[in-house]
Amino acid sequence: MLSFKRALVFAVFFLTAFILLRRSHGSTSEDDQIVPAPKKRPAGAENSSHKTTSTSSTSDHGAPLREVHVSAQKALQDTSKMSLYDRLAYQYPYDVETKFPAYIWQTWKWTPANAEFDFRPQEASWTELNPGFVHEVITDQVAAHLLRVLYSAVPEVLEAYEALPQPVLKADFFRYLILFARGGIYSDIDTSALKSALEWIPDSVPKESIGLVIGIEADPDRPDWADWYSRRIQFCQWTIQSKPGHPVLRDIVTRITKETLKRKEAGLFISKQKSVVEFTGPAVWTDTIFDYFNDDRFFDMSYSSGNISYANFTGMEMPKKVGDVIVLPITSFSPGVQQMGAKDVDDPMAFVKHNFEGTWKPEAERHIGDS
Repeated sequence: MLSFKRALVFAVFFLTAFILLRRSHGSTSEDDQIVPAPKKRPAGAENSSHKTTSTSSTSDHGAPLREVHVSAQKALQDTSKMSLYDRLAYQYPYDVETKFPAYIWQTWKWTPANAEFDFRPQEASWTELNPGFVHEVITDQVAAHLLRVLYSAVPEVLEAYEALPQPVLKADFFRYLILFARGGIYSDIDTSALKSALEWIPDSVPKESIGLVIGIEADPDRPDWADWYSRRIQFCQWTIQSKPGHPVLRDIVTRITKETLKRKEAGLFISKQKSVVEFTGPAVWTDTIFDYFNDDRFFDMSYSSGNISYANFTGMEMPKKVGDVIVLPITSFSPGVQQMGAKDVDDPMAFVKHNFEGTWKPEAERHIGDS
């Protein structure tokens, strides 16, 4: 048997060795720490092609330049000299390979808990068809508080939102702001879900290659189209799906913020020359999307036979992939309108049904504020 003195010596030895070993493994210097490396861009990402493709094709033409980031390694930067566009990119970087957030955002005067809420069947359809999604109906008051939290580092955006004089303008701006910061799905309150959002992107398209899902609102193939609509092809904004930080949303937030602050200084908001549709609605939304499709920061224009325009989307009946954007045919978000090639609500490509407050109206009648 060990004597007490010898046992004490052994105990001290083993305790000292244990402490030294633990310190050597758990307290490495900062230079020796293993940190996650940033994701590498795939070969050719900087030279993405510039084509639209049917989703039935297995090729992946038109993949845009990825703006990947590793949030744990995000270095602090002085943003005071950055442009608004760059500060938005810094606050909410874009990573196309992340999952679509399982959020559904809607806005209205009241929440479903209020007795005056008139859209219960439409609101419920989203929850029923998308179990597991976080579904929020946000009032104007809550929206203002939420945006103060999300955009506290970009005060111009908050100033612009608060300066907008009409609820329709704020509602338009809010959809872009919430999707840019949080991602998910935005849909107008008078819109019913017909199919789960999990079915919107075709199975042939990897979801990690898509960051934005949009639909066609209007495809007026008629000589007098300009008498009824602002654009020959018009992308709808009553339902949008996006990953956070998408460049299209970054661009439209920048545009509306700058235009609003300019109008605030001039004391002019809505005029006959620039209606709600042009200011915050589907016209500026459509222009921003087409500008993205033809932006050499994201696409290698040398592979293109020309700019992407309405001609690439008119009459389409199946989804098209342009870079990291899926464009759905008019039937997907505008079924049953009985015109412009839209099919009925029972068509396999019908995903949501927008009521336009009860009727399909010409653009000038559907949007207020055109005085």
